[in-house]
Amino acid sequence: MSPGMSLYSVNAILILSSEDGSRIFAKYYTPPHQAAANTSGAENWRANTGPAPAPSSQNPYPDKTSQTRFEKALLQKTAKQTGDILLFDNRIVLYKMESDVAIYVVGSPDENEILLYNVLLALRDSMHLLFKQSVDKRTIIENYDLVSLAVDEICDDGVVLETDPTIIVQRCSKAPSQDVNLSRIDPFSEQGVNNLAQLGKAKLTDWLRQGL
Repeated sequence: MSPGMSLYSVNAILILSSEDGSRIFAKYYTPPHQAAANTSGAENWRANTGPAPAPSSQNPYPDKTSQTRFEKALLQKTAKQTGDILLFDNRIVLYKMESDVAIYVVGSPDENEILLYNVLLALRDSMHLLFKQSVDKRTIIENYDLVSLAVDEICDDGVVLETDPTIIVQRCSKAPSQDVNLSRIDPFSEQGVNNLAQLGKAKLTDWLRQGL
């Protein structure tokens, strides 16, 4: 493994409007142990010398201003490209254009581009399966909760968890209707457990509303 590679492979997952560059979805990751180290270092600095300097981070885009600048420049760069990978701002970027949106997975230049590409495909294919229609700006906004769930199933704190879109979609499925036929649910399957838990939660909510 290259010295620059780590368990925390993903710096950011982005979905931008390819028409005006506006942000539709964005999630930037900083490894939790680094965030803790930065906080501890800042506290020690304040105790000894006064105000702390801006903390260093593996994620080079720690605030909204730097993120927006990066996203605008990235879209301008990829709008002129015909491939699906490039090195930009000392980051390796995998991307796909879908209808009126651009989907990006960003990692450090030493990361495995095949792994990052699999993350990109997992998100794109999961959205196709979830929406059962075109992946476009309007559909993503209307189903923002499902997109967020899918991203969280794929990646957590920059660690890649799952890249199989069928598994991701299964875990992001909406709760079943209350009149679901329980005899058709296999209680020993993962989906069966999820369905029963979701059904129980729905029933509990109804009881609470009725004051029982």
